[in-house]
Amino acid sequence: MFRLVSRFRPTGDQPQAIEKLVKNLKAGVQHQVLLGVTGSGKTFSMAKVIEKIHKPILVISHNKTLAAQLYQEFKEFFPENGVHYFVSYYDYYQPEAYIPQTDTYIEKDAKINEEIDRLRHATTQDVLSRKDVIVVASVSCIYNIGSPEDYQKVSLEIKGGQKIKRGELISHLASLQYQRNDIDFRPGNFRVRGGIVDICLVTGQETLRIEFSGDKIERIFISKPGLDPKFSLLNTKYQIFPAHFWVTPQEKLNIAIGNIKLELQEQLKKLKKQGKLLEAQRLRQRTSYDLEMLNEAGYCYGIENYSRHLEFRQPREAPFSLLDYFGYSNHPSNKLIQPDFIVFIDESHITLPQLHAMANQDRARKETLIEYGFRLPSAIDNRPLTYGEFEERAPQIVYISATPAQEEKKRAGKEHIVEQLLRPTGLLEPSIEIRPIHPLPKRTSVFKSADVRYARETKNQIQDLVEEIKKRVAKKQRVLVLTLTKRLAEAVSDYLTERGVKAQWLHAEVKTLERPQVLKKLREGKHDVLVGIGLLREGLDLPEVALVVILDADKEGFLRSETTLIQTMGRAARHQEGHVILYADKITKSMKLAIAEVIRRRKIQQKYNKKHQVTPRPIIKEIRDWPFAFKKKEVASEFWLVRDKKLLEKEMQEAAKDLDFERATEIRSLINKLKIQDEKLKLAPKK
Repeated sequence: MFRLVSRFRPTGDQPQAIEKLVKNLKAGVQHQVLLGVTGSGKTFSMAKVIEKIHKPILVISHNKTLAAQLYQEFKEFFPENGVHYFVSYYDYYQPEAYIPQTDTYIEKDAKINEEIDRLRHATTQDVLSRKDVIVVASVSCIYNIGSPEDYQKVSLEIKGGQKIKRGELISHLASLQYQRNDIDFRPGNFRVRGGIVDICLVTGQETLRIEFSGDKIERIFISKPGLDPKFSLLNTKYQIFPAHFWVTPQEKLNIAIGNIKLELQEQLKKLKKQGKLLEAQRLRQRTSYDLEMLNEAGYCYGIENYSRHLEFRQPREAPFSLLDYFGYSNHPSNKLIQPDFIVFIDESHITLPQLHAMANQDRARKETLIEYGFRLPSAIDNRPLTYGEFEERAPQIVYISATPAQEEKKRAGKEHIVEQLLRPTGLLEPSIEIRPIHPLPKRTSVFKSADVRYARETKNQIQDLVEEIKKRVAKKQRVLVLTLTKRLAEAVSDYLTERGVKAQWLHAEVKTLERPQVLKKLREGKHDVLVGIGLLREGLDLPEVALVVILDADKEGFLRSETTLIQTMGRAARHQEGHVILYADKITKSMKLAIAEVIRRRKIQQKYNKKHQVTPRPIIKEIRDWPFAFKKKEVASEFWLVRDKKLLEKEMQEAAKDLDFERATEIRSLINKLKIQDEKLKLAPKK
């Protein structure tokens, strides 16, 4: 099933950690903690556990950047198995909301990333059809995505020699929400040419070609997508899954529409009884339009708000999430069975609070929409799982963190906390230096001078920062700078750029699929410095980073808590000259605890190195290409031969019509460059 491909072997305390984890999992232990320091090879240990357990795996990360990094690593460890990336498919998302105090309705506004949507479909389809699956997901995996039973049942199974008319196939594809488009052939579309039907599957990974002979399928061919597809004959059955989630069989859809109408009537009576005539009129108008769309097309904008009726769930019953797909049987009986998979929660100290909070936040927003006639009461059941529901669906959980919180430790118990504190490379925790901006009242004796170095006062921390960065850049080392706000991160980045430093800011406003590219450029040396807030904290594997700088380290709070400081300082633990500078006027309780823990771990590694005569050596890690980067075309290279400004203007208008304003702007810049070139040619003296 799972076959691990790696040149590494377990060393240090990795073997005992792997052995304990596997033993506990086989014994049916539900909760475990892997306490592993930065750079100790936690991901490799996870891979070894997966290889020995042979069960489907769900890895949950608290942000998309770390999920992307883990996805790449597991893809390399398990090249022959199904490794998938499942995150929220929104590049931008503004949920539907209503603010009664100002009578402000905020319509749902979102920009869906089509590439991520295809990856999500590829994930669910593989989870339903194979067992050697590793899914690396963000916390969006606990959101409602529709019934796996319906997703499976409405799918179409085809094979060579099957009796089915071409018109019936086309009708079935339409019911799966595939759209006919004979010109623009994209994922989720199909085209018809005589007795041949081509289907570009919603995953974007394959194209099917179905040849008809009379009233039956003669042959089926399959190919990777591209301008010059190379089709090969398919001799086995093939299952075509829906192009959208929440696709309901027609017989169920009619019943669901009837149930929605009944709920609408009940809610209208309730609103009128309360004297809310405006709210009643609003609800009638909005819901009637959605019902008409459902009846005609089988789909409507915001269909997820009717998911309880479409899935025939009871009020307050848990929705179907990705976890339910792991527990769904692919046997002819089509039953929900006892799930048998493993959940790894990466950076659990920050991921678990997110899992806890989501359902409550969603409920508060929906209750207001229902009260003021924007949604039916059943909309509240389109929600993420509560934490209790999540635990019910996760048979065994391994919490992974360098700084596990009390919740994880309590659930696992002391006997099931597995420590991995040694680095195979022998690298130590970074040295630490505190630089006050103003004179400290006293030279505190909390730490010995050998453990923590105190610098003399720094009058201008930013200017001092520039000098430190230039020292590191001269050694071809990279730097991370941590600020407290997005705007400050951008301002510091701009200031560094003006001073000749190759700096780039990185925070939540950078698009999902662009974040790994920014990190790759840092490793390649195209950026020397990254400035950020939270994305530069947990789990990032950047061996070239030798210096971590924390501005305003004494501002006690979430971003400067004990856990956050330990995680942040750990980013410099992958380099032989790893060093941390804390700009602070005082030593807070969080700073004291965090520094003490870093010193403790440093001494454990020093003792191990001395005993086993280990010389610290740098981590050598290949700089990998982000697998989705090549999908995006650069306008300059795409039109490098085109000098026809009218043709480019037409392309620019098409891009603007499709709301792709970024592409339209790039084409406009290209047109302006051509105009400048033409003007120069006109003004040039003739020979």
